Amino acid sequence: MKKRFKHLLAACLLVATGIAHAQPAVQQDNASVEGGNAIRVLLSPELETTLTAQMAGRISHLQAQLGARVEKGRTVVAFDCAEAAARLDMARAEHAAATETLGAKQRLRKLEAAGDVEVSLAVAEANKAKAAIALSRAQLAQCAVTAPFSGRVVRVHVKAHQGVSAGAPLVELVSDGPLKLRLNVPSRWLSQLQIGTPFEVRINETGSTYPAKVTAINARVDAVAQTVELEARMAGNQPELLAGMSGVAHFRLNP
Repeated sequence: MKKRFKHLLAACLLVATGIAHAQPAVQQDNASVEGGNAIRVLLSPELETTLTAQMAGRISHLQAQLGARVEKGRTVVAFDCAEAAARLDMARAEHAAATETLGAKQRLRKLEAAGDVEVSLAVAEANKAKAAIALSRAQLAQCAVTAPFSGRVVRVHVKAHQGVSAGAPLVELVSDGPLKLRLNVPSRWLSQLQIGTPFEVRINETGSTYPAKVTAINARVDAVAQTVELEARMAGNQPELLAGMSGVAHFRLNP
């Protein structure tokens, strides 16, 4: 019985010794990964937006294709606005009639053939007709959806001659200028980071490495993940890079 107990005790000591030797190895491996200062990054456009319909109607022209470049101010989607144009013509006609009536009332007032109330009502009708013109022009302006900045089409939600409701997504655009790098780094690095801190980033899709610099540091730390968000830019222009590509950034910082 005593021999069996001794053998069992020896086995336990061997296992404990193995665990004790294994723990430093695991810690050393983790330290080597952290010491590499490698952080995942994502390439983002400077500007991006989803153009939406400002009115309900039928699309008459769609000048947007996937990947196509569009200039700022160019009409991307046009609606059939025959009804809106007719309302503008009607508002103009009503304004002309109201203006003529106002002139007649004012002349009669000078002859004391019309009262102040009649003149005031005529003025109100003329102003109402003028406001109707402004409203019709605003509605007519919504018939053409233009690009707010120069860029490329990354998604088209609609088709030509399709009917859409107000607020429906039409086309997604991203600017085609220099891309931003977005990454989250450990908050303990903040003492070593500042605007202009250089680093290198390797992009997975191209396999190339590019120099970059930190351009913005978030003013708030993620309390759960203990990370802080950074923005950065690469030096020069790299036409081969596209928004949505990813890679790994390498910082030369103390662990």
